[in-house]
Amino acid sequence: MCSMNSVRSPIAAALARKFFPGRLIARSAGVRSGKADAFVHEVMEEIGVDMSVHTPHTMDELVANRFDLVVTLSPDAPEAVERRGLEMAAIEHWPMPDPTETEGNREAVLSAYRTLRDTLQTRVRERLAPLVAGGSQAPVLPVER
Repeated sequence: MCSMNSVRSPIAAALARKFFPGRLIARSAGVRSGKADAFVHEVMEEIGVDMSVHTPHTMDELVANRFDLVVTLSPDAPEAVERRGLEMAAIEHWPMPDPTETEGNREAVLSAYRTLRDTLQTRVRERLAPLVAGGSQAPVLPVER
């Protein structure tokens, strides 16, 4: 199952907005479109982030074309970003597992989503804090397939 822009990048963008409110612009985009994911809503609500209004977007739907940082989260995203021709000061690949590929019962799947959320919380805080401290307010874009 392909999660597209419905799991990793929306979580990363929401976390960036949570940790640095009003201090950066975080957008989420996918290589291909996807549908909102109920497990994302559930695990993000656990930490006080409402994802009920999130609508997945593709890179073709982006209004902005210039980013301080583009973070790719799935294996095929870096190539797609290069093809899209975005202007960016930096691009980084953070390989993140796709929790939609987890097999097992509901608790096993939720555990995979929580692990992703918690891993992204750490990465987002550590990587974006210096960017924000440096005075940047340009957009950050997490991208997945």
